Amino acid sequence: MARYKHPAKKKRLIKLQTHTKWAPFWTVFKIYGKGRRVHPSRHTHVKRTWRRGKPKV
Repeated sequence: MARYKHPAKKKRLIKLQTHTKWAPFWTVFKIYGKGRRVHPSRHTHVKRTWRRGKPKV
């Protein structure tokens, strides 16, 4: 990538960087209750990895 990123492009890349994370762990308790053991990735709607999909920025 270029040495100096365009500010608008940089902004979009920063936004996409957050789409690689799972939902916070406390959302599991909020949605399913205390007794259910569920992985936070189950209810993370936007998932992106470096392998699976390239961002069209």
